[in-house]
Amino acid sequence: MPKIIGRSLEEHRREVRSRVFEVLRGQLYERGFDAITLAGVAAEAGLGRTAMYNHFPDKESLLVAFVEDEATRYVERLTAAVATADTPVEKLSTFVRLQLRVLAEYHLPPGTALASALAPAAYRRISAHADPITGQLREILAEGVPDEDPDLLIPMITAALGSRQVVDVPPERLDDAIEGAVRFVLRAVGMTENR
Repeated sequence: MPKIIGRSLEEHRREVRSRVFEVLRGQLYERGFDAITLAGVAAEAGLGRTAMYNHFPDKESLLVAFVEDEATRYVERLTAAVATADTPVEKLSTFVRLQLRVLAEYHLPPGTALASALAPAAYRRISAHADPITGQLREILAEGVPDEDPDLLIPMITAALGSRQVVDVPPERLDDAIEGAVRFVLRAVGMTENR
């Protein structure tokens, strides 16, 4: 009988997922998704292979669960951060900074590259988590540049923020790169300090 972690089955499941996701995060950073195996994640997380398969039947389901968990926590973080900003310029600046910080921290392939690593249904599940992020950006743009078409601005902003080249700089240059991107996006949408 496998050992239960925690005081209840629900607590056990949360703890197992937490351990597995922490290991996966590290392995994604070190090796990339293609080099990861369920057996390797299970071993590093201190789980048996059978226990791992009980939670995640395959590598794709593990990645989907991980991204869903990360996305949920990120949306909460983004919403809270933007809510503390007073002006549309501050809100968009906060949005851009956080998007780029997260891009710098995570090592999943962005957008279309991730789509090629997953089955279409799995990618749709993951991409649905972008809806609240896009909604947040839409609200900021509606307030900050109400005369501009958000359906045109949103894909241009997300394309600019999805490029790893912006954040693939030496650590001592990351803050400057992010601030340069903030200035670029603000200028691109026509937001100024008095908006």
